[in-house]
Amino acid sequence: MTGATKKKIMFTFGTRPEAVKMCPLILECQKRRESFDTVVCLTGQHAEMLTHVLDYFRIKPDYNLEVMKEEQTLTDVTVEVLTKLGPVLEKEKPDILLVHGDTTTSFAGALAAFYRQIPIGHVEAGLRTYDFASPYPEEFNRQCVDMLTDYHFAPTQWAAGNLVDEKRDPSRIYVTGNTVLDAIKTSVREGYRHPELDWASDSTLILVTAHRRENLGEPMAQMFSAIRRITEDHPEVKVIYPIHKNPKVRRAADQYLRDHERIRLIEPLDVFDFHNFMSRCHIILTDSGGLQEEACAVKKPVLLMRNTTERPEGVEAGVIDMVGTEEEAIYRAASRLLKDGELYRKMTGGPNPFGDGFASRRIADILEDALNAADNNSA
Repeated sequence: MTGATKKKIMFTFGTRPEAVKMCPLILECQKRRESFDTVVCLTGQHAEMLTHVLDYFRIKPDYNLEVMKEEQTLTDVTVEVLTKLGPVLEKEKPDILLVHGDTTTSFAGALAAFYRQIPIGHVEAGLRTYDFASPYPEEFNRQCVDMLTDYHFAPTQWAAGNLVDEKRDPSRIYVTGNTVLDAIKTSVREGYRHPELDWASDSTLILVTAHRRENLGEPMAQMFSAIRRITEDHPEVKVIYPIHKNPKVRRAADQYLRDHERIRLIEPLDVFDFHNFMSRCHIILTDSGGLQEEACAVKKPVLLMRNTTERPEGVEAGVIDMVGTEEEAIYRAASRLLKDGELYRKMTGGPNPFGDGFASRRIADILEDALNAADNNSA
């Protein structure tokens, strides 16, 4: 980096999953003081859920756009981010804006930078289902972001291949691994204790997450009915479900799951607690995206309550079983996994397809080289 001009990197994100995956990269860039100035801009698409992650990683944001409001719509978030992020970009004039994944914050943030001709780096680029309805609106968001992106940081070779197929510049596509593995390296601890885990210590623990917009309504009713039935038919099972803040999800969970003595509905966990809960459960039932990667890192089998996935590497590796949202399919898959020890071993014994825990270091190295090369080319 001798003789190179210091670069300003702005990180923009707004949800808890984005924060978990961006914070290790922020810390890596902050360590390289001779290379980078860093600016952290939150949109506040999530509020208190986001604060817990930042507190854990000891990162203080420079800006918080505070776009969140009750019953906010996707239109509300998009308009607010575009309106409020613009002046910050004008003031800071970063050399690059980094966004993550597939949220509405990522889409609107990338669009705001594009309008101001600021280069964009996309962390976790190239994930695809090619179905705009599933996941919704995430598939639309990530495809749009990749259309605007100058530097694609793809977590896997499969994701990079999608970008090549879409005619993105191969010289701007980098396979880095997924930064969530960097986060888990620091968060899972020996000797971790929690009252909810003490409650479940005499049981086979199933950890549940469910929140997807496309699953609201009948699909979520089927999912929750399956979870209750699994618990009733397997007396060794206890279930812990940290419920998403979405009021529609909470109403459905209350209707189907609230009054069972072996099911605990708890408030969302911070990143440190959640990773340790994952490492100590037996099975994960989820409709999440990023949790598929986290589960691979702690070698826990995932029953994915979705009909599509942008992370087929986990399915191909045998760690993830995509069971859909119908009650009977979920029930049968969970019952089999609870009874079949050989199947369980196969789902937990393979290599992690999502990286090795050094993605943040790779991305920071690439940014140093690429941003200086861009300077030299423009000189």
